[in-house]
This record gives sequence, structure tokens and C-alpha cells, in this order.
Amino acid sequence: MNKRNIKKEDFINRIFQEIGFSKIISENIIKDIFDIIIESIEKNGNIKISNFGTFKKKKKTQRIGRNPKTKEEKVISSRFVVQFKSSNHFKKKINS
Repeated sequence: MNKRNIKKEDFINRIFQEIGFSKIISENIIKDIFDIIIESIEKNGNIKISNFGTFKKKKKTQRIGRNPKTKEEKVISSRFVVQFKSSNHFKKKINS
């Protein structure tokens, strides 16, 4: 997988090729994994995946932003964002 962006379809094909599950089962597995991650973040505010990292829901406060072209100021409303912090094991893997 030497692509810059990975799509769900790439995960599905990889499971299909390496494990041998049908594409429908592979798609359901990927969908369920993403659903579990999203539900955990919504419900608990974060999810830790061992040897991979932690996804954390963080609230950003309201602030003033500027359009770089027109220099017009505009209020950016408060919102939630998801942050990812990789585990030490993950960092060691990508740096070796």
C-alpha cells in the first residue's frame, strides 16, 4: 500500500486478499471497526487502541478567523475535533 491516501476499499481488499473472507464480510468488518471507534469517541470522549494510539475528542472554543484573500474577519463557532496521539510502539515501528 504505497498510496498517499487509503480508502475503505483498500482495507476491504487487503482483508479479502490476505485472510480470504468475502468482500461483503470484509466490508462489514471494516465498517464495524470504524463504528466502534466513532461510538466510543462520542460516548466516552476517547478510545485507546493498544500498540496503535489514542483518539481523543477535544472541544475548540469560538474564535475570530480571517479570510486570507479579503482580510475579512469572521467568527468561527465552537466545535469538537478529534486528535490522535500515536503510541510509543507505533512510533518505534515507523521509525525503524
